[in-house]
Amino acid sequence: MHRPQRPRQRLLRHGTRARHDPANRPADHPGPDAGTDPALCLRIVDLLVELHGVDPETTGLNEFSRGTGYVARQVAGWAKRYELARTDNVPDFARVIRWLDETQPADIASTVVHGDFRIDNVVLDENDPLRPVAVLDWELATIGDPLMDLGSSLAYWVQADDDPMMLATKRQPSDLPGMLTRREIVEYYSERTGLPVDNWGFYEVFGLFRLAVIAQQIYYRYHHGHTTNPAFENFWVVVGYLDSRCNELIDQLEKEGR
Repeated sequence: MHRPQRPRQRLLRHGTRARHDPANRPADHPGPDAGTDPALCLRIVDLLVELHGVDPETTGLNEFSRGTGYVARQVAGWAKRYELARTDNVPDFARVIRWLDETQPADIASTVVHGDFRIDNVVLDENDPLRPVAVLDWELATIGDPLMDLGSSLAYWVQADDDPMMLATKRQPSDLPGMLTRREIVEYYSERTGLPVDNWGFYEVFGLFRLAVIAQQIYYRYHHGHTTNPAFENFWVVVGYLDSRCNELIDQLEKEGR
Protein backbone atom coordinates (compact mmCIF):
# COMPACT_ATOMS: atom_id res chain seq x y z
CA MET A 1 0.00 0.00 0.00
CA HIS A 2 1.65 3.23 -1.13
CA ARG A 3 1.54 6.06 1.36
CA PRO A 4 2.80 9.61 0.93
CA GLN A 5 5.76 10.69 3.01
CA ARG A 6 4.75 12.62 6.10
CA PRO A 7 6.67 15.66 7.43
CA ARG A 8 7.27 14.06 10.82
CA GLN A 9 9.95 16.43 12.08
CA ARG A 10 7.88 19.48 11.26
CA LEU A 11 4.84 17.87 12.85
CA LEU A 12 6.66 16.99 16.06
CA ARG A 13 7.91 20.55 16.42
CA HIS A 14 4.29 21.51 16.91
CA GLY A 15 3.22 18.57 19.04
CA THR A 16 4.26 16.02 21.64
CA ARG A 17 4.45 12.31 21.00
CA ALA A 18 2.51 10.61 23.78
CA ARG A 19 5.30 8.51 25.26
CA HIS A 20 5.66 7.54 28.89
CA ASP A 21 8.92 9.43 29.15
CA PRO A 22 8.71 12.17 31.82
CA ALA A 23 12.51 12.39 32.04
CA ASN A 24 12.67 13.92 28.56
CA ARG A 25 9.72 16.25 29.02
CA PRO A 26 10.28 19.97 29.64
CA ALA A 27 9.65 20.95 33.24
CA ASP A 28 6.93 23.41 32.28
CA HIS A 29 5.11 20.92 30.03
CA PRO A 30 2.25 19.15 31.83
CA GLY A 31 2.27 16.10 29.56
CA PRO A 32 -0.63 13.70 29.13
CA ASP A 33 -0.33 12.33 32.66
CA ALA A 34 -1.11 15.53 34.53
CA GLY A 35 -4.41 14.55 36.10
CA THR A 36 -7.14 11.95 36.01
CA ASP A 37 -9.25 13.27 33.15
CA PRO A 38 -10.34 10.35 30.92
CA ALA A 39 -10.77 12.73 27.97
CA LEU A 40 -7.37 11.88 26.47
CA CYS A 41 -8.05 8.16 26.52
CA LEU A 42 -11.49 8.56 24.96
CA ARG A 43 -10.16 10.88 22.27
CA ILE A 44 -7.44 8.41 21.35
CA VAL A 45 -9.98 5.61 21.04
CA ASP A 46 -12.17 7.96 19.01
CA LEU A 47 -9.28 8.34 16.55
CA LEU A 48 -9.32 4.60 15.93
CA VAL A 49 -13.11 4.60 15.66
CA GLU A 50 -12.91 7.36 13.05
CA LEU A 51 -10.21 5.53 11.10
CA HIS A 52 -12.28 2.35 11.07
CA GLY A 53 -15.21 4.39 9.85
CA VAL A 54 -13.42 5.30 6.62
CA ASP A 55 -15.14 3.58 3.70
CA PRO A 56 -12.50 2.05 1.40
CA GLU A 57 -14.93 2.02 -1.54
CA THR A 58 -15.87 5.69 -1.51
CA THR A 59 -12.35 6.89 -0.72
CA GLY A 60 -10.64 4.93 -3.47
CA LEU A 61 -8.64 2.85 -1.01
CA ASN A 62 -10.25 -0.48 -1.79
CA GLU A 63 -7.56 -1.15 -4.40
CA PHE A 64 -5.31 -2.02 -1.46
CA SER A 65 -7.65 -4.75 -0.26
CA ARG A 66 -6.78 -8.40 -0.80
CA GLY A 67 -10.43 -9.33 -0.40
CA THR A 68 -12.06 -11.42 2.30
CA GLY A 69 -10.02 -13.73 4.46
CA TYR A 70 -8.05 -11.07 6.32
CA VAL A 71 -8.39 -12.88 9.67
CA ALA A 72 -7.17 -16.15 8.18
CA ARG A 73 -4.22 -14.46 6.46
CA GLN A 74 -3.21 -12.75 9.70
CA VAL A 75 -3.35 -15.94 11.76
CA ALA A 76 -1.36 -17.92 9.20
CA GLY A 77 1.09 -15.11 8.53
CA TRP A 78 2.01 -14.44 12.16
CA ALA A 79 2.27 -18.18 12.85
CA LYS A 80 4.76 -18.46 9.99
CA ARG A 81 6.74 -15.48 11.25
CA TYR A 82 7.02 -17.07 14.67
CA GLU A 83 8.21 -20.34 13.18
CA LEU A 84 10.96 -18.52 11.30
CA ALA A 85 12.06 -16.48 14.33
CA ARG A 86 11.84 -19.13 17.02
CA THR A 87 14.91 -19.89 19.14
CA ASP A 88 15.43 -22.90 21.40
CA ASN A 89 14.65 -21.02 24.62
CA VAL A 90 11.05 -20.02 23.87
CA PRO A 91 7.80 -22.04 23.76
CA ASP A 92 6.40 -23.33 20.48
CA PHE A 93 2.97 -21.67 20.89
CA ALA A 94 1.53 -24.83 19.30
CA ARG A 95 -1.68 -24.81 21.31
CA VAL A 96 -2.20 -21.07 20.82
CA ILE A 97 -1.67 -21.27 17.05
CA ARG A 98 -3.94 -24.31 16.77
CA TRP A 99 -6.65 -22.60 18.83
CA LEU A 100 -6.47 -19.43 16.73
CA ASP A 101 -6.68 -21.47 13.56
CA GLU A 102 -9.63 -23.56 14.76
CA THR A 103 -11.69 -20.76 16.33
CA GLN A 104 -11.02 -17.90 13.92
CA PRO A 105 -14.15 -16.02 12.86
CA ALA A 106 -14.92 -14.68 9.42
CA ASP A 107 -13.97 -11.04 8.80
CA ILE A 108 -16.46 -8.89 10.67
CA ALA A 109 -15.94 -5.91 8.35
CA SER A 110 -13.46 -4.51 5.86
CA THR A 111 -12.10 -1.08 6.77
CA VAL A 112 -8.91 0.93 6.81
CA VAL A 113 -6.73 -0.47 9.62
CA HIS A 114 -3.61 1.16 11.05
CA GLY A 115 -1.71 -1.97 12.07
CA ASP A 116 0.33 -0.29 14.83
CA PHE A 117 -2.11 1.94 16.68
CA ARG A 118 -0.66 2.80 20.09
CA ILE A 119 -0.65 5.80 22.39
CA ASP A 120 3.00 6.46 21.56
CA ASN A 121 2.09 6.77 17.89
CA VAL A 122 -0.28 9.63 18.68
CA VAL A 123 0.90 13.25 18.60
CA LEU A 124 -0.68 15.62 21.11
CA ASP A 125 -1.09 19.36 20.86
CA GLU A 126 1.85 20.91 22.73
CA ASN A 127 -0.46 23.58 24.17
CA ASP A 128 -3.33 21.20 24.97
CA PRO A 129 -1.93 17.78 25.88
CA LEU A 130 -5.41 16.25 25.98
CA ARG A 131 -5.96 16.95 22.27
CA PRO A 132 -4.56 14.50 19.70
CA VAL A 133 -3.49 16.18 16.45
CA ALA A 134 -1.98 13.35 14.41
CA VAL A 135 -1.23 9.63 14.19
CA LEU A 136 2.21 8.39 13.12
CA ASP A 137 3.74 5.20 11.70
CA TRP A 138 1.41 4.08 8.90
CA GLU A 139 3.76 1.49 7.44
CA LEU A 140 1.43 -1.42 8.31
CA ALA A 141 -1.81 0.29 7.28
CA THR A 142 -4.04 -1.70 4.93
CA ILE A 143 -7.64 -2.79 4.43
CA GLY A 144 -8.71 -5.38 6.96
CA ASP A 145 -10.80 -6.41 9.93
CA PRO A 146 -11.16 -3.56 12.47
CA LEU A 147 -11.44 -5.88 15.48
CA MET A 148 -8.09 -7.43 14.57
CA ASP A 149 -6.66 -3.91 14.60
CA LEU A 150 -8.19 -3.20 18.00
CA GLY A 151 -6.97 -6.51 19.40
CA SER A 152 -3.44 -5.80 18.20
CA SER A 153 -3.56 -2.32 19.70
CA LEU A 154 -4.80 -3.44 23.11
CA ALA A 155 -2.04 -6.05 23.43
CA TYR A 156 0.17 -3.05 24.25
CA TRP A 157 -2.37 -1.58 26.67
CA VAL A 158 -0.96 -2.20 30.15
CA GLN A 159 -3.42 -1.26 32.88
CA ALA A 160 -2.83 -0.45 36.53
CA ASP A 161 -4.08 -3.78 37.93
CA ASP A 162 -1.98 -5.97 35.62
CA ASP A 163 0.54 -8.37 37.15
CA PRO A 164 4.14 -7.22 37.70
CA MET A 165 5.44 -8.93 34.56
CA MET A 166 2.92 -7.19 32.34
CA LEU A 167 3.61 -3.87 34.05
CA ALA A 168 7.30 -4.35 33.34
CA THR A 169 6.58 -4.42 29.58
CA LYS A 170 4.91 -1.00 29.62
CA ARG A 171 5.94 1.31 26.79
CA GLN A 172 3.08 3.83 26.95
CA PRO A 173 1.20 5.66 29.74
CA SER A 174 -1.91 3.47 29.54
CA ASP A 175 -1.88 2.62 33.27
CA LEU A 176 -2.16 6.20 34.53
CA PRO A 177 -5.18 7.49 36.47
CA GLY A 178 -8.02 8.35 34.12
CA MET A 179 -7.09 5.74 31.52
CA LEU A 180 -9.76 3.19 30.70
CA THR A 181 -9.18 -0.52 31.19
CA ARG A 182 -8.95 -2.80 28.16
CA ARG A 183 -12.48 -4.06 28.81
CA GLU A 184 -13.84 -0.52 29.07
CA ILE A 185 -12.17 0.40 25.78
CA VAL A 186 -13.69 -2.63 24.03
CA GLU A 187 -17.15 -1.73 25.34
CA TYR A 188 -16.76 1.93 24.39
CA TYR A 189 -15.49 1.00 20.93
CA SER A 190 -18.43 -1.35 20.42
CA GLU A 191 -20.89 1.35 21.45
CA ARG A 192 -19.32 3.84 19.05
CA THR A 193 -19.03 1.49 16.06
CA GLY A 194 -21.96 -0.85 16.57
CA LEU A 195 -19.65 -3.83 16.01
CA PRO A 196 -20.39 -6.87 18.22
CA VAL A 197 -17.63 -7.94 20.59
CA ASP A 198 -19.17 -11.10 22.01
CA ASN A 199 -16.23 -13.04 20.52
CA TRP A 200 -13.65 -10.62 21.90
CA GLY A 201 -11.57 -13.40 23.44
CA PHE A 202 -10.32 -14.45 20.01
CA TYR A 203 -9.06 -10.96 19.17
CA GLU A 204 -7.43 -10.58 22.58
CA VAL A 205 -5.52 -13.86 22.23
CA PHE A 206 -4.51 -12.97 18.68
CA GLY A 207 -3.21 -9.56 19.78
CA LEU A 208 -1.06 -11.10 22.51
CA PHE A 209 0.25 -13.77 20.14
CA ARG A 210 1.11 -11.13 17.54
CA LEU A 211 2.96 -9.13 20.20
CA ALA A 212 4.88 -12.26 21.19
CA VAL A 213 5.94 -12.75 17.56
CA ILE A 214 7.15 -9.15 17.34
CA ALA A 215 9.13 -9.55 20.58
CA GLN A 216 10.59 -12.83 19.33
CA GLN A 217 11.60 -11.33 15.99
CA ILE A 218 13.52 -8.66 17.90
CA TYR A 219 15.06 -11.23 20.25
CA TYR A 220 16.05 -13.44 17.30
CA ARG A 221 18.25 -10.64 15.99
CA TYR A 222 19.87 -10.22 19.41
CA HIS A 223 20.25 -13.99 19.91
CA HIS A 224 22.13 -14.34 16.61
CA GLY A 225 24.29 -11.27 17.12
CA HIS A 226 22.58 -9.09 14.54
CA THR A 227 22.13 -6.43 17.23
CA THR A 228 23.91 -5.93 20.54
CA ASN A 229 21.37 -3.68 22.22
CA PRO A 230 21.20 -4.99 25.82
CA ALA A 231 17.54 -3.92 26.04
CA PHE A 232 16.68 -6.98 23.95
CA GLU A 233 18.60 -9.55 26.02
CA ASN A 234 15.60 -10.78 28.00
CA PHE A 235 12.89 -10.48 25.38
CA TRP A 236 12.71 -14.27 25.34
CA VAL A 237 11.29 -14.04 28.87
CA VAL A 238 8.53 -11.75 27.62
CA VAL A 239 7.74 -14.22 24.85
CA GLY A 240 7.36 -17.03 27.38
CA TYR A 241 5.15 -14.82 29.55
CA LEU A 242 2.89 -13.97 26.61
CA ASP A 243 2.53 -17.68 25.82
CA SER A 244 1.30 -18.19 29.39
CA ARG A 245 -1.09 -15.25 29.08
CA CYS A 246 -2.53 -16.66 25.86
CA ASN A 247 -3.00 -20.10 27.37
CA GLU A 248 -4.65 -18.70 30.48
CA LEU A 249 -7.13 -16.81 28.32
CA ILE A 250 -7.82 -19.90 26.21
CA ASP A 251 -8.40 -21.95 29.37
CA GLN A 252 -10.87 -19.34 30.60
CA LEU A 253 -12.69 -19.15 27.27
CA GLU A 254 -12.96 -22.93 26.99
CA LYS A 255 -14.25 -23.13 30.56
CA GLU A 256 -16.93 -20.61 29.60
CA GLY A 257 -17.79 -22.70 26.54
CA ARG A 258 -16.61 -20.15 23.99
